[in-house]
Amino acid sequence: MASSLAAMTASRAANFARLSPSISSAVRPSSLISRRGLAGAADHHGPPKVNCWSKPSDPANWKEEHFVIVSLTGWGVLIFGGYKLFAGGKKEEKLVEAAQ
Repeated sequence: MASSLAAMTASRAANFARLSPSISSAVRPSSLISRRGLAGAADHHGPPKVNCWSKPSDPANWKEEHFVIVSLTGWGVLIFGGYKLFAGGKKEEKLVEAAQ
């Protein structure tokens, strides 16, 4: 128990010494520098993506954002058109005037 407490205290002291503000911001140990690793521009797999207006007949090669926009627009037109078709649109009421 005492050895784990001592190890924990030593670990905290090392972290505190590493992160202490007494170290100037210009000089930092390499352990504090963030590294991107494999997050950079790596080799792409598959064909390059194109804009939807460049090849409108090939949605498999569209950019994802364009595919989403075109798909949502298509669904909106379909739903609105179905609503107008089955709701009958706006009907005008014909007033029948009594002939006197």
